[in-house]
Amino acid sequence: MVIKNESSDGLMKKKTQGKTKIEIKKIEKLSYRQVTFSKRRVGLFKKASELCAESGAEIAIIVLSIGKRVFSFGHPSVDSVINRFEGSSDECDYSGTHEELVAAEMNGGFWWDAAVEGLGLEDLQRYMMSLEELKKMIEAGTLTGDRFTIS
Repeated sequence: MVIKNESSDGLMKKKTQGKTKIEIKKIEKLSYRQVTFSKRRVGLFKKASELCAESGAEIAIIVLSIGKRVFSFGHPSVDSVINRFEGSSDECDYSGTHEELVAAEMNGGFWWDAAVEGLGLEDLQRYMMSLEELKKMIEAGTLTGDRFTIS
């Protein structure tokens, strides 16, 4: 809702700026920069978590703060994504499982309804982690859209 004031010349002016585009530039004041980093880091990790839950993507994010502290997010884990990226010998192959889950969703089901009887230990662990993420998102109320409504 936009509230307007009438100015001396009879024209209506906005009382608030509303959603305005801000210039992306380095924040000079250190305390403001730290607060902004903290809030945006949480938002970044939340968006990454949602992307993983919705699409089955594997993501690794490593962020260094101003104070040289390291923060990371990974699904299924930062190490497994990095090992897979580097081509490590102990990499996991989730492509078959992911394709099965996508096929189940395309056939009118959801990935969490897929049969788990034929899954290996690593696939089951990944499946459980995804279910736990989904549960957290449902409890936090961060899922939107008619596909995710709870009755």
